[in-house]
Amino acid sequence: MESFKVHRGVVGVVDRANVDTDLIIPKQFLKSIKRTGFGEALFFDWRYQKDGSPDPAFNLNTPRFSGASILVARNNFGCGSSREHAVWAVMQYGFKAVIAPWQKRGDAHVPAFADIFRNNSINNGLLTIEISEAEVDEIFKAVEAAGRLEMTIDLPKQSLTLHGATEKVYRFEIDPGVKERLLNGLDEIGLTLRHEADITAFEKGHNVQMAAR
Repeated sequence: MESFKVHRGVVGVVDRANVDTDLIIPKQFLKSIKRTGFGEALFFDWRYQKDGSPDPAFNLNTPRFSGASILVARNNFGCGSSREHAVWAVMQYGFKAVIAPWQKRGDAHVPAFADIFRNNSINNGLLTIEISEAEVDEIFKAVEAAGRLEMTIDLPKQSLTLHGATEKVYRFEIDPGVKERLLNGLDEIGLTLRHEADITAFEKGHNVQMAAR
């Protein structure tokens, strides 16, 4: 898969929490046996009117979000079913990363992303970034005020830089193992192949032992 290091792009916003995978990619699009062509169906029920034309009321259909490659949403993004197609749709639309907030409820920490969606994202090279609710609020307000803003995501430095009249920098945490995988473009197969020599040696020894029995 493609590695992720530094990316600068237009910020697109979907100001909704609990965006489940059926909203990201409705079930009728899961019949395809291919892993391509899902970008047009991203947020299908929001993006299109009944006659199939783009809904001008939906944020991402407006000119100011044209070409957006960084998505900012609310918490619990990607909840619902485990369909990997949701990640494919997000990426094939053109998004390189999704940013969402964690939430504090009493003593509980509510994550920004559903676990299965996050894991599917890691395996496909989509960067998911969790920051605070206050920081996401700031980003929404900045985008609303400016109309169109760009952001730079620096994965090695674990920083987000929002470019505007003044620049605002945010820091984010990420699991070191996940960071290494994304920087090197390693899916689970790629991780396994890093040990190809050891696996080959083991198989040769195993085959010799079996032949001797």
